[in-house]
Amino acid sequence: MKITFLGGTETVTGSKFLVETAQTRVLVDCGLFQGYKWLRERNRQLLPLDVQHLDAVILTHAHLDHSGYIPVLYKQGFTGPVFTHYATKALCQILLADSGHIQEEDAKYFGRHKIGKHEYPEPLYTKAEAQACMKLFQTLEFNESAAVGDIQFYLQPAGHILGAASIIMQAEGKQIGFSGDVGRPDDILMRPPKPLPKLDYLLLESTYGNRRHESEDPFEQLKNIVNATVKQGGHLLIPSFAVGRAQALQHILSELMDRGDIPEIPIYLDSPMAIDVSDIYYNYDNQHRLTHQQCQRMGQRITYTRTVDESKALADLVYPHIIIAGSGMANGGRILHHFKRLISNPKTRILFTGYQAGGTRGAKMLNGTDTVKIHGAWLPVKANIEVLEGFSGHADYIDIYQWLNQSAIGKKCQVYLVHGEPESLEAQRDYLRQHTSMQVQVAQYMQVLHI
Repeated sequence: MKITFLGGTETVTGSKFLVETAQTRVLVDCGLFQGYKWLRERNRQLLPLDVQHLDAVILTHAHLDHSGYIPVLYKQGFTGPVFTHYATKALCQILLADSGHIQEEDAKYFGRHKIGKHEYPEPLYTKAEAQACMKLFQTLEFNESAAVGDIQFYLQPAGHILGAASIIMQAEGKQIGFSGDVGRPDDILMRPPKPLPKLDYLLLESTYGNRRHESEDPFEQLKNIVNATVKQGGHLLIPSFAVGRAQALQHILSELMDRGDIPEIPIYLDSPMAIDVSDIYYNYDNQHRLTHQQCQRMGQRITYTRTVDESKALADLVYPHIIIAGSGMANGGRILHHFKRLISNPKTRILFTGYQAGGTRGAKMLNGTDTVKIHGAWLPVKANIEVLEGFSGHADYIDIYQWLNQSAIGKKCQVYLVHGEPESLEAQRDYLRQHTSMQVQVAQYMQVLHI
């Protein structure tokens, strides 16, 4: 058996791991590269595999850095199946279609305004292609056994977001774990990740390998930021990931208003995708911590703006208000239109609530850039840039260590670190080497691991 690392190495995006036995080929995760241009260009490169001989994709969760390349495989002739949790399929129906739609709209915009080097920009895939690939999806419950050829596997809860799973795979006498993105034990929305069984090999995420989550209470932080915005008579813009983060923000803001900790100012969720995802969270309330009543209360507190006209109408607001919109790293979506209006206003606050991959607008703004490029124009950044600490859906390196200690993984397990920036990977490797007896290495792009 061998595993080829086709993505998710030395970066937090593009997760793809090709597993091959003598009889079977499966791809664990199939994500888009995001962030730096040199990484995004990999999305246009052909994978070193024949999709006609790929037996299946097994998907840990719905985030695009894990799922967003599936429509490309479909375009290239892949006929499935794509195995995943049923909640992940529900989310992918929204996320993949939205990704295709944004790519189409961006291509049209860049072509119309002659932005970029291509006279006729083409999307990586269209909304229709993303919708069509959904017929490949086959759903599983957590802990339900499944098989592809001589590879057996099951999914177990990983926390992080709705439907997120670690994959436990058995083949050729070896047991291999793919952690996926591991959630926090004290996450606002999701329950803790389930401990791992005994493993021979583990591909382990390292997003927060060199950082601890702040101990500050996100409720208290958000209360202070909202109240400061209101006192200044400004606007609060929150770039947000549609899955998990947008729902947690709605919950916290709703709770703060119910407590009387913040005034009842208008809150707008200006993201059709996040609105649809919120509906899925409401429907699957047995999969997370929030009660049905809490979900209902969120819906009553927040104004949903689905249409373009409703979104444009927000430009007419002059009183303090809050706008939550995608994308979470400010790489696209409606948040950019609000940035264009308000990023140069000193009364504006822009609040980032999650990890910002290198090369994204969010990372640049958090690093103190004076200007950002939006739709071809360079705009001065005069808004107050803030970050909500301790709000990530990823376990930090101590959380990971404690999760491994709770697991039956075994001292002889060989660990390959993936899904992290270089500094995070190195730090997590050193920590695990010092505090465990496991063999820990950092996976390299295009590395082939023979088992």
